[in-house]
Amino acid sequence: MRCFDALRLAFALCIITSASNLQAPLYSALAGKDGVGVGVTTVAFACYVFGIIPVLLSLNGLSERVGRKSLILTALVLCLVATTLTLVAPGILALGIARFLVGVATALASSVAPGYMHDLFSGGDHRRAANWVTAATSLGFGLGPAVTSLFLLRASSLTPPSFPLYLLAAVVAFVLAAGLRDDAPRSCRAPLARLPFFPAGSLIFGWAILLAWGTVGLVIAILPSALQKHGLSEWSGFAVLATCSCGVLFQPLARLLPSRTSTRIGLLILPVAYALIAWGALHGQFVGVLAGAVLASSACYGFIYLGGLSAVLALAEERRAAASAGFFLMAYFGFILPVMVTGVLVDWFGHTVALSWYGGGLIFGVVLALVGLRRSRPRSQYAQVR
Repeated sequence: MRCFDALRLAFALCIITSASNLQAPLYSALAGKDGVGVGVTTVAFACYVFGIIPVLLSLNGLSERVGRKSLILTALVLCLVATTLTLVAPGILALGIARFLVGVATALASSVAPGYMHDLFSGGDHRRAANWVTAATSLGFGLGPAVTSLFLLRASSLTPPSFPLYLLAAVVAFVLAAGLRDDAPRSCRAPLARLPFFPAGSLIFGWAILLAWGTVGLVIAILPSALQKHGLSEWSGFAVLATCSCGVLFQPLARLLPSRTSTRIGLLILPVAYALIAWGALHGQFVGVLAGAVLASSACYGFIYLGGLSAVLALAEERRAAASAGFFLMAYFGFILPVMVTGVLVDWFGHTVALSWYGGGLIFGVVLALVGLRRSRPRSQYAQVR
């Protein structure tokens, strides 16, 4: 029964995160329809994080008042509304509103998912709960755009069949999640606004996921416009799938490694992966983009994501929800700031200069992270990821 409950929660998390990038292959087409540039498109993309950060900062204690299952169900409803909006009124404005709603949904789910999954396993090893959460969300982030790209290859459309298909899947997820048990105590006096918790030694893992998800955000928001110059924008969904979901294949290896070692490996892979992605996008070589995306996924959603989240959960002990919020807060700051700056640079100087500058910043950030990991001392509580 506990495995079935975990599967239901994992499916709900997968569906929630699928909504976040469902429209990614359409970014260039929506921008062309409304006559806007890459900079405006990245602002619409960033609305996702504008929805996430306020929730992580001011509603971190909501689950203790209304329960964790209620937040998962609310997140699914928000994703339904957001996808319906882009289906009936496609455009950059609708995209921005939809991404804001999905951002709120993702924040509600991500702040409670690790702890909720941990309890569904009857208080088992925190590392197993982290594995399930990272696998479900990694698959979800890439599944939505890949399905959209499949339909776009058959026929160009601003409202592809992947949208109504998603609505059906979200309804199924809602019904399944509604039957989950939620035994966590509740209190109407629980503080609603609590700052995310950063356990001692956890910030370096937050910095690592910030760098990793900054690269993921660039692939989602800016890569379609670079590929469009070579007539390949419809294929961008597969690049997003490779970047977000292939990391699951590397998680078994990451589980065998100490968290610190796993994070170091991911950081070393990241600049190489980005170089391949940028080269392929600028030269119209989608094979290079795809190879780089798989490598990036191994770092972003394999070694760094699993290693970092597992370490933070171990360090947090009884404050897992607040610590998860802190970890994802760092991740989503990476998801928004580098992408917005790079989008403006694309409009000003073109893709070549913008992507080159981002690469230089990434290398600098990786060096800082590796130095920080070397100076900080490991803790036995999170020595193993598996």
